Amino acid sequence: MDLKSRYLGFDLPNPLISSAGPMADTLDEVKRMEDAGIAMIVLRSIFQEQLAREELAMDIGLGQADNSSPEAASYLPRPVDFRVGPDEYLEHLARVKTAVKVPIVASLNGVTVGGWTSFAAQLAQAGADALELNIYDPVLDLDTDSATVEKETIEVIRAVRKAVKIPLAVKLSPFYTGLPHIARQMEKAGANALVLFNRFYQPDLDLEKLAPRMDLHLSTSEELPLRLRWLAALWGRVDCDLAATGGVHTGMDALKAVSAGAAGVQMTSALLKNGSKHIITMRQAMVQWLEDHEYENLAQLRGSMSLLRAPDPSAYERGNYMHLLQSWSPPM
Repeated sequence: MDLKSRYLGFDLPNPLISSAGPMADTLDEVKRMEDAGIAMIVLRSIFQEQLAREELAMDIGLGQADNSSPEAASYLPRPVDFRVGPDEYLEHLARVKTAVKVPIVASLNGVTVGGWTSFAAQLAQAGADALELNIYDPVLDLDTDSATVEKETIEVIRAVRKAVKIPLAVKLSPFYTGLPHIARQMEKAGANALVLFNRFYQPDLDLEKLAPRMDLHLSTSEELPLRLRWLAALWGRVDCDLAATGGVHTGMDALKAVSAGAAGVQMTSALLKNGSKHIITMRQAMVQWLEDHEYENLAQLRGSMSLLRAPDPSAYERGNYMHLLQSWSPPM
């Protein structure tokens, strides 16, 4: 069965991608994922705050921070809070590139325009085949309106696009008021692909300590429908590739994402829970389903359940929402 897919300009043997996370932190694990059939690997993100701290430390060290003080760095995470620094990240990227043949995507996480965007060029020079820009911005300022948030996001994308010529994916949140509109603006700003969606940190509360609980919860398949809805809404309506991330745990999850329009299907939680061999299990499940349903290849499925092609487009609009609310009844 032909599972080929084309994403970010690369012809991939299948759409399965290891998303930004700890799976690619060691060369042994990277090789295991390649052996299991992963088609592309996204490295863990390096953060705007890391690069800002590095830049500030350099300025202080050179005596150039006339209007700053060492205390200005106190709002930034401590260096020990980060797994690697910028130099180590570049070195790891170069090592991974020589260890495997699959495309390697570097990941930048940031929200405001600044000198840190120039690091994108260093990632390209170190061998990154593509770059994923993770836009993670839980806006808490009462005076910042949605138009300002969107404008700043587009400026960041343009700055990164200007810094590199390699393919650029943008990983965005589902919380934009007009998601199709901002998706089209991202495409115009230089995004070659959109990744739906990043998972915002959701703090719990410890009532005994009266403090937020710093827990990280892995995703489940229950998170996938949100991705499916917006993949289906965007497929064929923006001129860039689409990828799903968050909630992909089984071969069926991957096929659902492809049917909604995904060219790439990213996962981390499923691999953390089940190990790299789970990639083989997912590929086999995808092949079995396609053969059972007499598909000749995966491309036949792609976009078949999108808003443009779905037998019942109202499922993505208000019609199905109203029907569900009116038809629900309590269990006997």
